Amino acid sequence: MLILMKCVLAGFLAAGSGLLGCRWMDDLYQKSTAILSFPDKVAAQQARRPREFIPTLFLLFAFTLITMHHLHPVRLAFLLVFQYFLLLYTWTDIEQHVIFDRMMIPFAVLGAISLPVLDRVVTDHLEAAAVGGIVFLLLAIVTHGGIGGGDIKLIAVLGLWLGTDMLLTIVISGVVLAGIAAIIMLVTKKKGRQDYFAYGPYFTLSALAFTLL
Repeated sequence: MLILMKCVLAGFLAAGSGLLGCRWMDDLYQKSTAILSFPDKVAAQQARRPREFIPTLFLLFAFTLITMHHLHPVRLAFLLVFQYFLLLYTWTDIEQHVIFDRMMIPFAVLGAISLPVLDRVVTDHLEAAAVGGIVFLLLAIVTHGGIGGGDIKLIAVLGLWLGTDMLLTIVISGVVLAGIAAIIMLVTKKKGRQDYFAYGPYFTLSALAFTLL
């Protein structure tokens, strides 16, 4: 009975936040046409997104609510918010190879709020944000834009949320996953050597996986 109640709660959360997220993405796409990679595909993406995004949210929220029952309600709430924003970034980066600043700012603010509320080591998380952002900025310079601005900000904010140890784990796993995916795409000729490759989803999915573990 308790599991059923948690699934119902997950359904309400997924439906409400999913519809809100879809509207948010649509609004940003409309206002930021110049930075979209595939503006001609926006209409098709908008049509199918709710059928994919909301069920994914439901599965993630239901799994979290059922398996993380030992967490304090405040910690659980922050975890759900964390997962929600990471899925938003995953979706926009897959669809249009972009992570919007307007989505990143509230995530960063909530990450900062979480530090005293969840009694985290503030210096460790600030150090992770600063070092992660600087390292990826240098990588972006070295690779001549191979690492995008959205990836730099994502890593910095993930550092703020997760701290040094977890961020390092996520970066390593994300790079490995991205490398494997890039090789597969090159071999199958879905991508060329000069094509842009979105790294963001591999970091966000790694973060989701490790926070659930």
